[in-house]
Amino acid sequence: QVQVVESGGGLVQPGGSLRLSCAASGNSLSIIAMGWYRQGPGNQREFLATITSGGTTRYADSVKGRFTISGDNAKNTVYLQMNSLKPDDTAVYYCTINSRRSNYWGQGTQVTVSS
Repeated sequence: QVQVVESGGGLVQPGGSLRLSCAASGNSLSIIAMGWYRQGPGNQREFLATITSGGTTRYADSVKGRFTISGDNAKNTVYLQMNSLKPDDTAVYYCTINSRRSNYWGQGTQVTVSS
């Protein structure tokens, strides 16, 4: 009974910021890494960022320098701080949890960047 829930999406103007959150619930998840993907209209799901349980981060070139991923292992929670947002960032953002047992996905949260 593992649940992954994203939150924090919404409408923001170009150049603005949003902070996404993702919380995973369940006992003994043994999380290896957590990450963020996104999928815009008509596009494939795109890798954005990951963070391991040890704190190692990796970013896609498209968001490097603008987005920051962080995590709280004790709370099984991952965050994505998004700054300098562009219209091309408009997409549904998905959280993924990589555990020793399986991989889990959230339902997604909509981010719309528009003036």
